[in-house]
Amino acid sequence: MAKVPKVKLNNGLEMPAFGLGTFMSKPNEVAEAVKYAIDRGYRHFDTAFAYENESEVGRAIREKISEGVVKREDIFVTTKLWCIHHEPSRVEAACRKSLENLGLDYVDLYLIHFPVGFVYIDEKTLIPCKEGTSSILTNDVDYLDTWKAMESLVKAGLVRSIGLSNFNAAQTERVLKNCEIKPVTNQVQCSIEQNQKKLIEFSRKRDIIITAYSPLGRPNPSERKPSFFYENPTKAIAEKHKKTPAQIALRYVLQLGTVPIPKSVTKARIDENIEIFDFELSSDEMKLLDALHTGERVGAILKMIDNDHPYYPFKAEF
Repeated sequence: MAKVPKVKLNNGLEMPAFGLGTFMSKPNEVAEAVKYAIDRGYRHFDTAFAYENESEVGRAIREKISEGVVKREDIFVTTKLWCIHHEPSRVEAACRKSLENLGLDYVDLYLIHFPVGFVYIDEKTLIPCKEGTSSILTNDVDYLDTWKAMESLVKAGLVRSIGLSNFNAAQTERVLKNCEIKPVTNQVQCSIEQNQKKLIEFSRKRDIIITAYSPLGRPNPSERKPSFFYENPTKAIAEKHKKTPAQIALRYVLQLGTVPIPKSVTKARIDENIEIFDFELSSDEMKLLDALHTGERVGAILKMIDNDHPYYPFKAEF
């Protein structure tokens, strides 16, 4: 069973330096994946209201607690406030709904999932689109107002820590200048092809941890994507270390100073992904992998949001 180190957050609490992502995990698969991952040494689990799998993730964690495999304090659970709940009056109810789904008294980390708010229609309409189009209906709720409501959740004991997701550097700085409780992390796409080195350095100077989602890109073996899996220098570095290209990719993101949360429901992949703490990439190997940065972003939702929205985060360099 792998032993995962922890990183200290700016509020003095700790977070495991590696976790299991659950985005797009299919129903009836994610619970088994979480239970297996706990048995293999995973203690950090990332979900979200918008993933619609909080109940399965929570059930798996509770089963392992009831079996005596782990205690609640051993497990670090992250979930996220979805974009339809940005109005401050909706934030606490949304958090309580996630806690109900998870079957937990608190979550370790609660994130604003995206800086852009969406128009609220009802709880089931997660992606409100203009009629006859795929363009998302957004609102102009200021994420600073949302953040103030997030701070209240900490004071109420519903969450231990709060943070951001998909925020750029300028947006993060704006939160820092107007907050009472600092964000402990910013969860962003980070991989060999989108290494986020500038945002990582910006965040490090402000004592904010970068959590890396999609650290393996979006693997598609039939199309040999991402290409860095199948080409040098990744292949050559993997052969040298007697590791797989995926393990090299995860170790690279880890050594950049982030907390990777690769998603998988496959036992062999869950085993493979966590075995990255028994070797280290040299500075020369890191530089070779740095050169594979393309800046490409994954995620269909990005194409559905008007990038002229005042809070759209990805027009900025980082």
